[in-house]
Amino acid sequence: MESPEKNAQAKLFSPPASDKVGLYIYRDGLFGAALKKDIWVNGECLGESASSVFFYKELQGDKEHSVSTESEFSPNALVVHMQAGKNYFIRQFIKMGLFVGGAGLETVARDTGKKAITQLSLAESGNCSK
Repeated sequence: MESPEKNAQAKLFSPPASDKVGLYIYRDGLFGAALKKDIWVNGECLGESASSVFFYKELQGDKEHSVSTESEFSPNALVVHMQAGKNYFIRQFIKMGLFVGGAGLETVARDTGKKAITQLSLAESGNCSK
């Protein structure tokens, strides 16, 4: 986990620089709590998620970004056009699979994302299992 200071700073939900976007990706809920799933942004490792954690990353604004996560047989991807100067919230969720649980992604409203993240811990970025 990141430091308490970085955790608190991320939870201020400050707007990013005018040419950037703030991307919050989180995982809440108890279903599949023991599973860890990699998350990639634009093909680069963001980190390995676990239950009750979130990630924060600033990206270039006014363009499409791809967020993907591992699933049972292949990655699941979500492509979102992100407007500069705004924060975006994506929820990762665990779903049933044939052999093991997979993961999916969905965009959520700002208020929904903020409310969920206040109960979670900021994960350290950059460590994927694959």
